Amino acid sequence: MNLRDKLSLKNDEVRCELQDPSAVAEISNTLFNWLPSSPVEIVIVCIGTDRSTGDSLGPLTGTLLNDKNLNNLTVYGTLKDPVHAKNLEEKLKQIYQKHNAPFVIAIDACLGKVKSIGSIITKKGPIRPGAALNKDLPGVGDVHLSAVVNISGFMEYLVLQNTRLHIVMQLARKISNSIYQLDRIITLHTPKITYKSESVSL
Repeated sequence: MNLRDKLSLKNDEVRCELQDPSAVAEISNTLFNWLPSSPVEIVIVCIGTDRSTGDSLGPLTGTLLNDKNLNNLTVYGTLKDPVHAKNLEEKLKQIYQKHNAPFVIAIDACLGKVKSIGSIITKKGPIRPGAALNKDLPGVGDVHLSAVVNISGFMEYLVLQNTRLHIVMQLARKISNSIYQLDRIITLHTPKITYKSESVSL
């Protein structure tokens, strides 16, 4: 898949494969290009729960990010303090109370076609958590990353429960490395702009 294949006609979506050696650069550069031109707090919201293997992508990614020395990003959603369906609205309310009009990057797992398993989709606009399970939850993010962890179409709840941790962990590492690279790009390209960075438990 070349760059032309990865970019949609509207240039608002990039799709990378897990084994693509250029995925980290592709995702991080895309996110950087989509950031607002004016200084703004950047918040990463990693959605999911460790009670379901397939749905653990978000908190695994958040935990991996917490282990990195981020300078410009605030991370919510870890294994210790997850952001999931039951607390999503409350967490979002607290985030927007704490941060003044932040630019939010949401991260979540999704289901798709067999050939799409292992794909990471970076897209403008909010993600709809719980859509595969027909949950009515608020959209999250100015942009989002979703990773296809398993197949959709039948008994999605059981599919998520029985997803292999190996693929989820691989995707979480790839996404966390991409976000870390984004943080480095921000530092290199905007040395005069000070972004607030912290890891928070709400």
